Amino acid sequence: MNRTPAHDVRATLSIPQAFALAFAQVGDRRVIGLLIKSVLISLVLAALLAFALVVALGWTFGAFYGSDVDTQIPWIGTAMVVVLGALGLVAGWLAWRIVAMAVIQFYADEVVAIVESEHYPALAARDLPLGEQTAMAIKGALRALIVNLIALPFALALFFTAIGPALVFVVVNAFLLGRELQEMVWARHRHDGATAPLGFASRFLLGLATVGLLAVPFVNFLAPFLSAAAATHLVHRVAMRQTPR
Repeated sequence: MNRTPAHDVRATLSIPQAFALAFAQVGDRRVIGLLIKSVLISLVLAALLAFALVVALGWTFGAFYGSDVDTQIPWIGTAMVVVLGALGLVAGWLAWRIVAMAVIQFYADEVVAIVESEHYPALAARDLPLGEQTAMAIKGALRALIVNLIALPFALALFFTAIGPALVFVVVNAFLLGRELQEMVWARHRHDGATAPLGFASRFLLGLATVGLLAVPFVNFLAPFLSAAAATHLVHRVAMRQTPR
């Protein structure tokens, strides 16, 4: 059965329920183990990515202005440290979003298995080879990085509007995350010629909820799992509605 606007409306209304079901499984021992290893890996990779960016910016600054600029202009060294520190914080904030979702994509099989064993035991997921899982995670991370870099000039152009840059990144990442979350579930269940069940509105709102969770301190550690688990519920429930009885 083809997707209709009515299906998409029902899906958007199911998003809060999908997240509620996902949150209810946080206490599962399997979930706790998955969260610990995914958060630790994400933190290390995000810190390394942010550090590499700051080093690259520092090297670029030194190459452009010269290594002895701080002796010629006394305050420039301090200013550079402050600027690079601020850039490091911003880079870490952006890197966390990209890296955390890439890591959870790598562990998506475990997320899908945990949710399905509890709520959809009759469904059989296709086992993805390690190479395919790794390729999906890398492609998702690269896609997010490239699209965010493309959006950066537009965000900078709106810098003095205060809220403009945040809106640009929220919209861009909501679209990206909704797409990636559906793909990580659907890749394990799709059949030849089958259309992914979620419409644009559902994917965008799913991604928007994920962006919101990633912005909340401490909750952002749970956000990748909650979003992946919610996507699993959402994709299966919409697909079931679309299946002819």
